[in-house]
Amino acid sequence: MDRKMFCFSLLSLAVVGCGSLNNKQATGSFDYAQQQEASLLTVPAGLDKPKQSKEYFITDDINHRGPVAEQMDVRAPSLVLPVAASTRVESNNAQAKVWFDQVLDDTNIHDFVYQALEQQLSDDGVVIELVDKENNTYESQWYNNITESGFWLFEEIESTESMRFRFQFEIKPHGRSVGLTVSLVDYVKTDESGENTEMNLIDKQRAEMAMLNEIIGQVDYQYRKHQQENRLLRANQKLVTLGANNEGQPAYIVEMEQDLLWSNMPIFFEDHGFSVADLNETKKVYYVDYEKPNVSLWDKLWGDEVPVIELDNQRYQFILSPAQDDADKTSVTIVDANGQPLTSEMLERIFNVVEPGLSFREGY
Repeated sequence: MDRKMFCFSLLSLAVVGCGSLNNKQATGSFDYAQQQEASLLTVPAGLDKPKQSKEYFITDDINHRGPVAEQMDVRAPSLVLPVAASTRVESNNAQAKVWFDQVLDDTNIHDFVYQALEQQLSDDGVVIELVDKENNTYESQWYNNITESGFWLFEEIESTESMRFRFQFEIKPHGRSVGLTVSLVDYVKTDESGENTEMNLIDKQRAEMAMLNEIIGQVDYQYRKHQQENRLLRANQKLVTLGANNEGQPAYIVEMEQDLLWSNMPIFFEDHGFSVADLNETKKVYYVDYEKPNVSLWDKLWGDEVPVIELDNQRYQFILSPAQDDADKTSVTIVDANGQPLTSEMLERIFNVVEPGLSFREGY
């Protein structure tokens, strides 16, 4: 089952479960909305007026033009989610806008984000069109959402909702940052009550942010795909050698940029009996517990034997830092429970297992 079909199934279940409930409005009694301000207390002649406190006084002199009671939209506010690497939301901006900073040195950031946008629309079955080349403005064709009622042969179209989006790119002069703004430019909804060409401001902003979040998710996916392709290209190369870190301590030198190796280390741990107990992403340190895997007779007979790293069962630190001679290489220092780096002799003894593991070579 692909991702879209899975999401559609969840959406269908949600619609069936909710029935006719409107998730925009609150449920219950709204009698409070009809209450009037209490009249002032009338004191008969000859009597003293009692003391009154205005600490909890509520006046009726308020703005009545906004939504009240069942007209109030109670949904949680929609947010732009910058989940892709080096993305940030522009503050104090009511529009759905996000900035992407350069991550891949071998790829132009504008081209990369545009290709992700094009891929996302293609996955949605929608074509993107160039509107203004000079201002980097594009628009989508119509997104059509059809709501049907009934069952099987008796289904009929209850409503159709169509919308088009505009995508505006803004490129910084240095070329290493690109902003993307999404805006809803056309909207048509047709149902039993007739045709409606307007959408309220809240729903408009939610639609724009939802579209932008889809694009950000696609950018994140493309980053991960690019990293995996780079890893596979190097699969047959010898990426790991014995050496020393910047402090002269014994370490493995891995021909991989630090952030990329950091993100792939959990794969190495999972395959070799390490469990991550804690980590410090700022200092690039993994704290892991090692338990030597048990290899059964059946594993050996069926060829499922996993290479075992001959280390004592204890907690270790894997410290990653840029190599001395090349920023594209990373030194990996392994520190034992006593705070001592593993010796060169020990690193060499386990090298035959660690080398293909840190090269992320499949099938070794």
